Amino acid sequence: MKKVIFTEKAPAAIGPYSQAIEANGMVFVSGQLPVDPATGEFAPGGVTEQTTQSFENIKNILAAAGLTTANIVKTTVFLADMSLFAEMNAVYAKYFDGDFPARSAVAVKALPKNALVEIECIAVK
Repeated sequence: MKKVIFTEKAPAAIGPYSQAIEANGMVFVSGQLPVDPATGEFAPGGVTEQTTQSFENIKNILAAAGLTTANIVKTTVFLADMSLFAEMNAVYAKYFDGDFPARSAVAVKALPKNALVEIECIAVK
């Protein structure tokens, strides 16, 4: 059995997907672009601000499922260029206390709307 997770505190899906799906005690959060749900626009600034907005979207989706970033067991970070890694990593580290989740970080040819970063995750209840 699966349950769709939705919150207005994160950007609505713009295609045939859900913000997140809960199944068997796990929550799969779709890739979060740095879109401010209040404006529908990217967070102004560079990769630091975009990483922060992507994580704020993740936090709000997890909260709708009754979870926090402490429940995250795996993340995947997509970067427009690996030269952005250190700056993204500095922001990333601030969203976790103690044990960090498993992570993959890859550079991709392009991200939707020319974003600099997109982050997806899996959390466990």
